Amino acid sequence: MGAAEQTLIVLAVMAVLFVTEIIPLAITSLGGAITLGLLGVITPKTVFSGLSDSTVVLFAGMFVVGGALFYTGLAQKIGETVVSRAGTSENRLMLAIMLVTAIMSAFLSNTGTTAALLPVVVGIAAVAKIPASRQLMPLAFAAGIGGIITMVGTPPNIIVNGTLAKSGITPFGFFEFAWIGIPLTIATIIFMMLIGKHLLPKHEITDVGEVEQEVSADEVSNDPKKQLYSGLILLGVIIAMVAGDFLKKFGINLPLSMVAVIGAILCVLTGCLKEKQAYSSIDWVTIFLFAGMMPVAEALDKSGAGQMIANAVLGVMGSDPSPYFATAVLFILSCTMTQFMSNTASTALLAPIGLAIAKGMGADPHAVLMAIGVAASCAFGTPVGTPPNTLVLGPGGYKFMDYVKAGVPLIVVCFIVSLIIIPIVWPFFPGN
Repeated sequence: MGAAEQTLIVLAVMAVLFVTEIIPLAITSLGGAITLGLLGVITPKTVFSGLSDSTVVLFAGMFVVGGALFYTGLAQKIGETVVSRAGTSENRLMLAIMLVTAIMSAFLSNTGTTAALLPVVVGIAAVAKIPASRQLMPLAFAAGIGGIITMVGTPPNIIVNGTLAKSGITPFGFFEFAWIGIPLTIATIIFMMLIGKHLLPKHEITDVGEVEQEVSADEVSNDPKKQLYSGLILLGVIIAMVAGDFLKKFGINLPLSMVAVIGAILCVLTGCLKEKQAYSSIDWVTIFLFAGMMPVAEALDKSGAGQMIANAVLGVMGSDPSPYFATAVLFILSCTMTQFMSNTASTALLAPIGLAIAKGMGADPHAVLMAIGVAASCAFGTPVGTPPNTLVLGPGGYKFMDYVKAGVPLIVVCFIVSLIIIPIVWPFFPGN
């Protein structure tokens, strides 16, 4: 049995354990990585490489920055201000949260956006006496879908553009992605407000002062000076994340993970929270769950298991598929793969395949590649599909099946919207 087959078997077992939650999610994730290491599919060094990955470090740093907002009382204060203006209506708050998140994610990292807004949203939910589980998944979904709006909003957009450029085909413009990104964002918001909210869990609130990271009322300092410090640190982190790409032009490298850790250190040095409180602010389930899945995703890519899945599905299309059918199949394939592996890896794997299929049909490849890229950003069905989903797992108290219940119907909505709009904006046979 080859490495690809072994990887697929391990992934299948992990999928069952994720869905049933017979054992904790983080243990399933790490167990899968260790198993692949023992089988020799990945090296021992790779097994735990996720713990030092920049995204995991970003998670840890932002959890501390978020914790500072709670320990100083600023998150609750922001929550009171927002609720006093927007009211306590679940739908009105959801609309405001998803709109702000989607707009930010169009230009910033969706991971950084979710990490920055998470403590604020939990504070708003606590003051409005709405379970955080009702607002955090919409936050994550908005971050994922908002990234489609611009070329830099999410890695798949950049990858499909690079694939076109390498083939001598005119790439998409910076805002050209908005033709599908904005309709999908609107559809996602409408879906979550009308249908999705009924599919979300409703965890009862036992104490308004007890929010994310179990910060109880007697631990909140309510010191205006410390509130100012924690607010300025969060604002500085957001600005630094926005300016990251701009600063690179001047030879200054400021990755998101470094910004987050600097922010976390400043929170402790300024007394916004104590060292022990900083450690307790980190959601370790999120850290180990994501860290374990990264080597598994790498195994899917490097062992050839991902290519094997792609080849098997492409075989279903036959020798002469219609452009609509081919685009639909590639959308489903890209979307399915991205639930368990990096959207960057799934897009990088499928983009050249999609280009070759489009050329073989004599069709313009723009629609096919756009479908692949969009589908890779529709990672709503699992908590490990995208970092924003993983980030809200612990604070929202979600289970694996909560993502399936709310995420899979949303994927169906995105699939329908994409299959209608993409061929209209980017015709398969332009000029005919």
